[in-house]
Amino acid sequence: MKREPQAVKIAPSILAGDFGHLADEAKKAEQAGADSLHLDIMDGHFVPNLTMGSQAVSAINRATNLFLDVHLMIYNPFDYIERFVQAGADSITFHMEATEDVEETLAYIRKCNIRAGLAFNPETSVSMIPKYLDKCDMILLMTVNPGFGGQKFIEKVLDKVQFTRDLCNQLNIRAGGVTLKDNSSTGHQLPPFDIQVDGGITHLNVRRCVEAGANVIVAGTSLFKSPNFADAIKQMRQSAEGH
Repeated sequence: MKREPQAVKIAPSILAGDFGHLADEAKKAEQAGADSLHLDIMDGHFVPNLTMGSQAVSAINRATNLFLDVHLMIYNPFDYIERFVQAGADSITFHMEATEDVEETLAYIRKCNIRAGLAFNPETSVSMIPKYLDKCDMILLMTVNPGFGGQKFIEKVLDKVQFTRDLCNQLNIRAGGVTLKDNSSTGHQLPPFDIQVDGGITHLNVRRCVEAGANVIVAGTSLFKSPNFADAIKQMRQSAEGH
């Protein structure tokens, strides 16, 4: 099935930034032309690393007008939703491997009037994705094993991206998990369903991610460690769009 072009959104991951100056790093991303800011929350249990908590998210929220894309890599994510909503999260994504209460957690995030995302580790089967497409606003397919930045891109995840986009097209699912009942012009004004990729993404492989069906690109090291942040985002966007 032919995939329709996706509007690519670039979300720099502040995990690769200077943790001593998070507010400045957030402002830098905004000024460089980022579409959103990706915030990795790690608990040292679900993944072998510790990062930041809700207070850091709150400080970042005060420093920028960017959409805050909070990625929870923690066990029992339901217990932490409210505090990250209060801290300023515009979207919360959690891992289906981290809880048995996937539907309940997705529903609660949406009840808080923010976007709900569901993440899958590279080794996790995509067989559960059809069950949740209409219950979330985004699927995140990790292209590295979560826990640390700077890892090598895992090529085989592109097949999962392709599977998910084809599924969205087959079921006519668009933004927010809305299933269109017909092909009316009004329905097709809805943006595509968001499929996010995260890990090891650079301007050299981003086009393959987009061709597979991803439209939200998380990149950390390749953006925050570049000599010129704005130029790096511009190059990433141009590469993603095939220019």
